[in-house]
Amino acid sequence: MRGYDAGKKIERRKRHIAADTDGRLLMINLTSDQAGIVGTFRLDERKQSGPLAHMTNSHHPDVRNGSGILAFVTDAHGGIGGISQYNRDALEAICGFDNVREVRVLPRSVALRLGPLPNKLKYDLGGVGNIIKYILHSLKCAWSMGRADLVYCAHINLLPLAALAAKMLRAPLVLAAYGNDVWTPAGRLPPWLVAREIAYVISISQLTIDRFRAWCPIPAERFFLVPNAITLGDYGQKPKSNALLKRLGLEGKTVLISVGRMALNERTKGFDRMIEILPRLVADVPNIAYLLVGDGTERPLLEAKVAELGLQDRVIFAGWVSDAEKADFYRLADTFVMLSSSDGFGFVVVEALACGIPVVVSSMDGTREAVRDGEFGIIVDPFDPEAVRLGVLEALKRPRKVPEGLAYFSFPRFAERLRAALSSACPM
Repeated sequence: MRGYDAGKKIERRKRHIAADTDGRLLMINLTSDQAGIVGTFRLDERKQSGPLAHMTNSHHPDVRNGSGILAFVTDAHGGIGGISQYNRDALEAICGFDNVREVRVLPRSVALRLGPLPNKLKYDLGGVGNIIKYILHSLKCAWSMGRADLVYCAHINLLPLAALAAKMLRAPLVLAAYGNDVWTPAGRLPPWLVAREIAYVISISQLTIDRFRAWCPIPAERFFLVPNAITLGDYGQKPKSNALLKRLGLEGKTVLISVGRMALNERTKGFDRMIEILPRLVADVPNIAYLLVGDGTERPLLEAKVAELGLQDRVIFAGWVSDAEKADFYRLADTFVMLSSSDGFGFVVVEALACGIPVVVSSMDGTREAVRDGEFGIIVDPFDPEAVRLGVLEALKRPRKVPEGLAYFSFPRFAERLRAALSSACPM
């Protein structure tokens, strides 16, 4: 097949690929992991290279026809979790830009139905599943496109593959950065190589920018802060649902809520710490209950901890809830608590705020940016039980109210920031 020659040897799900792109030899060594692909690549330096080399005279986007974008994503539409939500918002915002002709998306995985899509958004599902299948299909797709004006890489683990596609398409590469995916060096990718291949970085928080730049020599002017978006009209302040209170056994209770993925390989959301602190709060609030929304491999350990502490009548595991019910679950709470230690931003915090729920968040990660450094909520040390207890008690005294200024995170503001960032790479 023209454009790449895949080696026959596959060892521990590795593949070495050589691509001849207009006389430039690029070698890439790709290795899969749970999130996507890590690896190294090398470009023959006899030709111009680097993140801004694609913006030379050889690359003239046809503004009259609009920009064509190729997007590599772990998941987006049909996905679950904060990164997939961010990717959905970014892709839909891009499709709303006047000078964008088409966005072609190559997802690493699709768990659910894609749902309605903007007309400009085209999903190519030919690579979903096997990692080698994804690599080869993605390169075939890039080769068949012939040209693109931008390659959007929605996770650093997909960077080697996205960078190769950008070379093939002679297009600038923009990376989206979230949290601990970029807080430390990315696998075996040398920092200088990461910096060389990326034209611009879109980050959901300033904390992520600072931690990324601590190990990767990307100039500050190539970073753009684009925090998560929320469609405020999907939330809003409303009374608690009596039917839902009855269904969950929460009638007459003072309810704390946490929302998120319960991942055993991460265990950074702080659900276990909140469970351990709950007995301290019982003395202050005898009718207190703790509602956990989400699911995952950590849940059995959390349930065991609840049983060990004798809190079965106070801790409710709701599992995953649908988007249609999500706001009603938030509204059951008197306070939202997130004791995380490595969240890049904390979209669930903004969702709780959009429902008028007082919030308590961590001082150790990006969730403090979701409350605008204390403007919208209470910040505590998540590893200090007494600080958490006092923070929760203070939040329980506060009225239920959607904060003024929450429109800072609205979808239109998100789209404006994203347009400004991507316009640095090609017309939007």
